[in-house]
Amino acid sequence: MSSVTIGLDWGSEMHAVCVLDAQGAVLDRFEVKHTRTGLEALVRRLRKRGEPKQLPIAVERPSGLLIDTLVEAGHVVVPIHPNVVKASRPRYAAVNAKSDPGDAYLLADLLRTDGHRFTPLRPLSDEVKALRALVRGRDDLVAERVALANQLRAQLDSYWPGAVAIFAAIDSPIALAFVERYPTPQAAAHLGEKRLASFLARHRYSGRRQPSVLLERLRGAPTGLASDIEAEAKRHVVLALAAALHVLVDRIRKLTSEIEHAVAQLPAGQVVMSFPRAGKVNAAQILAELGDDPGRFPTEASLAAQAGVAPVTYASGKRRGVGFRWAANKRLRRALTTFADNSRHASPWARSVYLKARGRGCDHPHAIRILARAWVRVLWRCWHDGVPYEEATHGGALTLKNAA
Repeated sequence: MSSVTIGLDWGSEMHAVCVLDAQGAVLDRFEVKHTRTGLEALVRRLRKRGEPKQLPIAVERPSGLLIDTLVEAGHVVVPIHPNVVKASRPRYAAVNAKSDPGDAYLLADLLRTDGHRFTPLRPLSDEVKALRALVRGRDDLVAERVALANQLRAQLDSYWPGAVAIFAAIDSPIALAFVERYPTPQAAAHLGEKRLASFLARHRYSGRRQPSVLLERLRGAPTGLASDIEAEAKRHVVLALAAALHVLVDRIRKLTSEIEHAVAQLPAGQVVMSFPRAGKVNAAQILAELGDDPGRFPTEASLAAQAGVAPVTYASGKRRGVGFRWAANKRLRRALTTFADNSRHASPWARSVYLKARGRGCDHPHAIRILARAWVRVLWRCWHDGVPYEEATHGGALTLKNAA
């Protein structure tokens, strides 16, 4: 480890910095503002201590403009999980209280004494950074879409349940168009089969239900009991939610198109897309967290642990158990488990691993994590070798095929 170590405690407006020598003595301690001038001053002040590549910096949050600035300046950035910092506080003080300067010192000293235990941050390529921005942005917008759709469904259920029942998804373009055209039961009072058929044709309805079937759904739904005044008030809320969902659904569609194009251009994207039922969007979600540098995960076990699909084993005396891994990259875990769940419908080997786990008494989420852990071994090897997945060379799939 370098003779000088630096700890940096992230803040929304101010960042606390502590510089230690090889013996743990404080060489410098200061704060900088999260502004362009402040970040430039930080880089200049640290440069006085030596070459940036010889000045490793420990941080808790390994992303953002601050980290990009430090990496661009040439510093080695070492992420230390917040749980490690929290557990280490009693080592430095009798009271487990947090302070920004104290955490900066703690980070610098952990890097000085235990730096060999932590893995330096390996920057992503610009292409993967762009893909990550698209994927994470889309995921966040999808979460907002689900929340708004739930609000819209709740409002309609309270006074106009038929608008919810007529189409399968309330946030589909055709359902939103219907809500905007018929926001109250009174507005749809004279809606007949011919008018509904005309509405469906005008909005290019792609479903397979006949107008008579949809109309039966509409009329078979419970009748709302809201008064006319209350229904009119809720109409305004419903129209606002529908308008917001219209914009959101359209933007998500455009982002999806951008993601599908971007992931197909990357060699690592071609590798991930080759797996059964990975698709393009799910493959992009995996690659956005995985990156395109195999050195980020030197072993398949490290990838499984970071992805949260490998359990944590604990033992004390005669007691031994296995628990859920809470500290993990949750986005990567969600992407891998989504792929694993889809893969069992296309891969006999994946289906076999899943069914064996269910046969041992595992519930569905647990069995999917077990399958994801099994896929990680294959994914890691293909990712490191840069070759697409082929069932003909997958040992587990071949064994199952030969046994059958």
